[in-house]
Amino acid sequence: MAQYKRFCKTLRLEDDPQLIEAYKKVHSPGAVWPEITQGMKEVGIIDMEIYIRGTQLVMIMDTVPFFDHDKAMKELASKPRQAEWEAFVSQFQKTSADASADEKWQLMERIFKLD
Repeated sequence: MAQYKRFCKTLRLEDDPQLIEAYKKVHSPGAVWPEITQGMKEVGIIDMEIYIRGTQLVMIMDTVPFFDHDKAMKELASKPRQAEWEAFVSQFQKTSADASADEKWQLMERIFKLD
């Protein structure tokens, strides 16, 4: 049995090199608000990484084995400062300021896995 579940998501940033650099900076070690990372852990997210190429982001999210994605995203949205964080980072993203993280980050479908 798997020790965790993995989810991959994608999101596009605004096509502006200065905004992209600023987005990277707010995601650098220690820069993400502690309430945000704490909320992730509280809903069952074990680890998360975000990768970038141009304006395209890919998030890899590892969670506890019994993780219910939809339920956890609703719970996460209600955590302290989460809506404030989403509004803050929306300035960099091709999305609206009032969109939740779940509305912005689109789940990807896995089509291949090495044995």
